[in-house]
Order: sequence, then C-alpha cells, then structure tokens
Amino acid sequence: MAGSAAGRPRLVATDLDGTLLRSDGSLSGRTREAIAAAEQAGIHTIFVTARPPRWMHDLADAVGGHGVAICGNGSFVFDAATREVTSSRGHGPEDLQRLIADLRQEFPDVALAVERADGYAREELFLDSFTDPYEVVGLDDLTTSPVGKLLARSAATDDDEFLRRVVELTAGRAEVGFSGAVGLAEMTAPGVTKASGLATWCGEQGVDAGDVWACGDMPNDLPMLAWAGRAFAVANAHADVLSAAHTVLASNDDDAVAGLLESLL
Repeated sequence: MAGSAAGRPRLVATDLDGTLLRSDGSLSGRTREAIAAAEQAGIHTIFVTARPPRWMHDLADAVGGHGVAICGNGSFVFDAATREVTSSRGHGPEDLQRLIADLRQEFPDVALAVERADGYAREELFLDSFTDPYEVVGLDDLTTSPVGKLLARSAATDDDEFLRRVVELTAGRAEVGFSGAVGLAEMTAPGVTKASGLATWCGEQGVDAGDVWACGDMPNDLPMLAWAGRAFAVANAHADVLSAAHTVLASNDDDAVAGLLESLL
C-alpha cells in the first residue's frame, strides 16, 4: 500500500456490527460512498469483525481495493472477490477436544457450535435465529476440520457468570471474545484476536501499527484498539471501549465511521 499524507492514516480498520453498520445491520449509502472516496484518496478501509466468513457475502462489494476482510475475531482472512477463506488460524484438534471436555464438566448443559473455514456446524441444543438453517451434527463431528472459533452457551447459568467462568476455565488455552451476543462465549485459539489478525495482515502489506486507525464498540475490539496507532469508539460503545479510545465518534446509526473517513478527505 502506498503511503499517506502526514496526519492521515494509511488504513482505517473497523468493526462491523454496532460500529460501521447501523443497528438494523445495514451499510448506509453514505458509508459506502465514504469508503470509496477514501480508497480513491489512498486511505484504505478494512473490515475486522467477529462475523464468520459466511456472513460476509452481502458486504463483499463494499470491501476496499485490497479485497479482504478479517473475520472470526482474527481467525480467518476472507477474499471478497472469490468469496473464499484464504488463510485461517484455529484450535488444534486435541486442544479443542480438551476444551470441550472441560466445558462439559463445568457446564453439564453446555451447547456448542463451531465456525470453520468450510462452514458452520452446531449441536442440536445450540439454538440461534441466525444459525437454525445450518448443519446440526453430533459432538464428534464438530472437530473434524480446523475450527477457527468455538461457540458455547449454557441456559442454566447466568449470562455474565457464564462468561466469567469460561474466561477462568480457558485461561491460556483460548481467547474469549465478547462481541455483544448475550450469553455467548466465543473462543478463538490462544493469541488469535482481532489485533493479531490485523497485525499479521498489515505486516504482509508493509503497514505499521502507527499508520492504522481502528474503530470499535465492544470488548472484543479492545486488543485491536490498543494495537492501532489511534483508537476510536462509537458513541454507543461499551463503557470499556469508550474508556480505551483516544476519540469518541458519533453513534453507528449516525454513520460515525463515514464521518471519520469524510474528515480525512
């Protein structure tokens, strides 16, 4: 990527849900235009999201000239042109089996699902309005191909308590991200976060952290915001994100990231 003018980033890395997208999940016309205008001016925008690759197809046309998005909290690099995952970092099969066994022991009712480069699979008890149409498999089949993200829920445990105990149980063996889905523990492999996924891609492109501005709204964005040269929170962000940001923008429903991009032009 080419360099940029003094005082401007070379790259704006942004979360999607709750940050770039409006509350109804839409990408506004203003935001599309701002991304395109910034691209023309040499300021690239990259999506860094907890969303799995299978949720990126409707946004593929908005990905910048670099053609990729970083998905699954850093687990996958998605090529928008081919609609394929070009690289992934996931749990090793033996490590994953131990994680599952420990989750089962700690939470007997736990329901599991996995996000893989080749798709999604869930146990029958793992119910979700977004995932119901997808494959239902048995526990043994959840680990037959590399898993980027392990998902867990426990109906018998308070949501906050569940997440706290999962963090303690998996310490050193998984990264537990919270992207806003209530009661959902999202576990990537050790060291795999939005920050590490973005840093790896930026290193390949020759972009330093100091030349990256990052935007987010939830705790799973915190590693990325800490890594980037400048951190921005949308007004509707989680309290921890508001505290960590250098600058607080407008809300996602007021096209906060679009406003930031426009200010650079």
